[in-house]
Amino acid sequence: MLFCSNFAFATKNKGLDDVADFFEEKQFMDALVGFIHVEEKDQERPKRIEDNLVKNLKWGARKNNTDTVIVHSFAHLSDSKAEPEFTKNLLDKVTKRMQNAGFDVTQTPWGYFLDLNIQAPGESLARVFKSF
Repeated sequence: MLFCSNFAFATKNKGLDDVADFFEEKQFMDALVGFIHVEEKDQERPKRIEDNLVKNLKWGARKNNTDTVIVHSFAHLSDSKAEPEFTKNLLDKVTKRMQNAGFDVTQTPWGYFLDLNIQAPGESLARVFKSF
């Protein structure tokens, strides 16, 4: 997770063939960005993974005094990946639960590589890694 004073994205290239062609760009101020990678083994314990993701995103947002949360799939940087359908479903559930808890949540475009613009302050809780 990164707390970003400024976070912007723009769709660049499709990473999955079955997603629609479109262009989107957005910018956020004072947002917690969850760079989320779902591994193959996570498919064996979906509820635990979902609960832990929600818990950690809430914690990170509160520690950084923000209600703005960005859910970003970061699967392309690992050897072990869950099935795309599983990952998308998980991220949708996490997004909905965070919204139901009062957070302003945006999910980055699914199935795309993005141009990213990130400004993150040099604070200890602005950068947190958690594996479960």
